[in-house]
Amino acid sequence: MIWLINVLFVLLYALTTLFGLGPVLFADGSNIERTVTLVVVLLIYVAITILLRIVLKRRGKH
Repeated sequence: MIWLINVLFVLLYALTTLFGLGPVLFADGSNIERTVTLVVVLLIYVAITILLRIVLKRRGKH
């Protein structure tokens, strides 16, 4: 079961990197637009990491 959780979160990180950092690095918009996108992507990374820690803590108690 733990491998499934790990695969899911690796997939989430990979998709966030692909669809989140791609527009930050290759966008032809303004610097403000890139900065806002970067902040949103970083917040998504933080949310995924917090969710992973919560899931792993709950999984460890059983």
